[in-house]
Amino acid sequence: MFENLSHPLNLILPAIYIGIGATAIMDVWTLFLKVAFNVSGLNFAMVGRWIGHMPRGKLMHQGIVNSSPIANESIIGWTAHYVIGIIFAAALLLVFGVAWLNSPSLTPALAAGLITVAFPFCLMQPCFGMGIAATKLPNPHITQFKSLVAHSVFGMGLYFSALLGNKLF
Repeated sequence: MFENLSHPLNLILPAIYIGIGATAIMDVWTLFLKVAFNVSGLNFAMVGRWIGHMPRGKLMHQGIVNSSPIANESIIGWTAHYVIGIIFAAALLLVFGVAWLNSPSLTPALAAGLITVAFPFCLMQPCFGMGIAATKLPNPHITQFKSLVAHSVFGMGLYFSALLGNKLF
């Protein structure tokens, strides 16, 4: 699949494929936790609400759930979730390139997944009104742990999606 990717722009299709695959694996994990253990994940409508308020000049919220709803916030949030997954996959590919694509290994993918947890910890959770790494929540360690696990699963998804891509294409 990934033999003729000498130019960085040629990494776009693999980034899309791998990003969607990794994000879907993360979502299946989240669904499993919900069905098997009643453990809730991120409500992507709140991501859409956050994004929807940005053009109105509002980035920071006291509590995103208390902010006014945005039309189509669920669609916006889910779309953003997958676009962000593609962007993170593209970043991995830009760092490790074709060599990693042709012979994926778990360590760079898992490291990339763990690095991406900085975005919810340092950007989204503070902007949602939760504080850095959810420290304003009553039990921040639970949210922190769930984020770390979810992003580790995303990292494994990057790896497995690249492996599957090599087999299919």
